[in-house]
Amino acid sequence: MSRIVIAIGGNSLIKDKQHQTVADQFDCIMETADHITELIKAGHDVVITHGNGPQVGFILLRAEIASKQLHSVPLDACGADTQGAIGYALQRAVGNILRKKGITDRQAVTLVTQVLVDKDDDAFKNPSKPIGPFYTKEEIEEKKNLGWAVVEDAGRGYRRIVASPLPVEIIEINAIKKLLDENFIVVCVGGGGIPVIKDEKGDITGVAAVIDKDNASALLAGNIQADVFIVATAVEKVALNFGKPDQKELDHITVEQAKEYMAAGHFAPGSMLPKIKAVIDYLEAGGKRAIITNPENLSRAVQGKAGTTITRNN
Repeated sequence: MSRIVIAIGGNSLIKDKQHQTVADQFDCIMETADHITELIKAGHDVVITHGNGPQVGFILLRAEIASKQLHSVPLDACGADTQGAIGYALQRAVGNILRKKGITDRQAVTLVTQVLVDKDDDAFKNPSKPIGPFYTKEEIEEKKNLGWAVVEDAGRGYRRIVASPLPVEIIEINAIKKLLDENFIVVCVGGGGIPVIKDEKGDITGVAAVIDKDNASALLAGNIQADVFIVATAVEKVALNFGKPDQKELDHITVEQAKEYMAAGHFAPGSMLPKIKAVIDYLEAGGKRAIITNPENLSRAVQGKAGTTITRNN
């Protein structure tokens, strides 16, 4: 059986703006967990990573509303909060479903995960990731006093932007490996991990940044020598000319082909492009097989019957 890293995206947590409550999110997680547990039932070792963008946004909005009465919440603490909350929901969902399927010897655990980034990463000089609520021009002027970098967002207002540095090292990687060796289903590297840096003494400090979830998941998959790295998304397969009359879905491509399609502009920067880049990083670091598909096709994709498979060679 295989060791599989599954990176679940936002569509697995929040369906739409009308279904954003904690209860709504748990319903979504139950659906995704049902598909994940089929892989566990088949005997695979599974590691689950997840996004957290909307959830961090909710925390920041609550903090803004309560700013005259309560202290602010640093971005690294927001990441830790969401790792715990989403991890709890995944543990509960996976545990309940496994029990109903008659599997009582497997247990899911969540590990709050720190991910080291380079303090000299160019991303810190050029922050690009919008976070938190929208502000008016007058409101954002006050926030600039806090040292925020800000950007005007398509006429909807102004938002804070932070760096999105590349992940360098998963601090708790040895703990993750030990948990896997003990047959646990591990939920970790949530939201790309809590971004941290080390000072000259080796002490760790959290930073106001956001690590791409798929990049961190690719690093994790390589570190634990995963046989399969799956990026779960809203579509069953990667497509060329997506949304156009000549759209063509892809069953299997190589790293070289993926790079050619990227260069030709087939993958949107805010959608499929970061997923393809993460998959290439995993494979070029020695990974065996990557898959991009939707949650409902996880089992069939691992069997080679669905999704888009990406490998180093044909």
